Amino acid sequence: MRVLHFADAHVDMANYGRHDPETGLPVRVLDFLKSLDAIVDAAISEKVDMVIFAGDAYKDRSPAPTFQREWGRRIMRLSQAKIPTLLLVGNHDISPAAGRAHAVHEFDTLQVPFVRVLQKPEFLKPDDLWNLPMQVIAIPWIARSGLMATTGEVNSKDAFLRIEENIGELIEGWIEEADLSFPIILTAHASVEGAIYGGERLVMLGNDLVLSGSLVKNKKFSYVAMGHIHKPQDVNEGFQPPVVYPGSIERVDFGEVQDKKYFVIAEIEQGKDTRVDWVELTGARPFIDRRTTLRSAENVTEALKAALPKPKEMLEAIVRLSVEYPREWDSLIDESALRKYAEGAFEFHLVKRPQSEARVRIAEGQVVGSLSPLELLDQYWLAAKVEDAATLKKLAQEIISSDETGLIT
Repeated sequence: MRVLHFADAHVDMANYGRHDPETGLPVRVLDFLKSLDAIVDAAISEKVDMVIFAGDAYKDRSPAPTFQREWGRRIMRLSQAKIPTLLLVGNHDISPAAGRAHAVHEFDTLQVPFVRVLQKPEFLKPDDLWNLPMQVIAIPWIARSGLMATTGEVNSKDAFLRIEENIGELIEGWIEEADLSFPIILTAHASVEGAIYGGERLVMLGNDLVLSGSLVKNKKFSYVAMGHIHKPQDVNEGFQPPVVYPGSIERVDFGEVQDKKYFVIAEIEQGKDTRVDWVELTGARPFIDRRTTLRSAENVTEALKAALPKPKEMLEAIVRLSVEYPREWDSLIDESALRKYAEGAFEFHLVKRPQSEARVRIAEGQVVGSLSPLELLDQYWLAAKVEDAATLKKLAQEIISSDETGLIT
């Protein structure tokens, strides 16, 4: 069995850039849709047996109809190709209000062929999976508010402990119930102990459900298809079962500047080690993040240009330059010249961080009047990190001595 696994599509992520004149869509949304098209194309061309989407179709829990239309078009292609597809509900898909439909509910309501929405913890047997020879344990995002309302918990920490205990008992019970002649896949939209977070902390809402490492690494699983963490990783690398976060399908923000983007095709056979093929999404838009500190008031614009890549390296990239400098040099920064230099970039952000000189503080218990002029100068030079303080001190001593003998007025 070959299973294509992806997660965290966030197709409505329009946080940078302009709109496309032909479609009217934000260009950044088209970036995400391009990656989604590549995934759907691969599922069809590779003739995979199943697609598992592990949650977060959108960023907005109430996505605009236009974005729902674009997501729906891609999922309908899978349906028309008769590829069984599981859609797990993530934290950005679920409505914050109890009783309201979640963002992918229409596929369940319309009973779209070969598409099943996983909106509650459940155990799917071959009869539930279009007679495919596999079993799936599904753990969608579980809202803290819903659990607290139904259990009467008033403390969010206690509520999540209750969730984790209940989920563990559910999964263990379903494993006991499973037919071990068929492979078992666990899919969940949650965090796992030991997983490394990326930049998605900026888009995640609420607390995390954290599954224990021992729970997801149960050797009775053939594969664990995770969603929610944007950094691609196998939390059980080198061992079975693979516990895979494929990551988001496009860079969400500068927190993911170094991350490559992937989907995964897992080859699963009962009784054998699962082979994981990481397929890179090569069309992801580059992010470039540079930082510098101005050390001189001379040739400021040229110094800042030197901190950036060459113009051809910035073409169609989202670029950020963060610069620290003394506050009094603010007028020396020619922002228009920098924007002209980076005009080939998809978007350019200049983040100015003016620094104020720290005030000189004397030791506790001392008063200014108790210090001699030389001692005060010593403290100033130390705070200002003056390199040639000894020479200045000698000169100051001569000036002070001359003044005391009446040689200067």
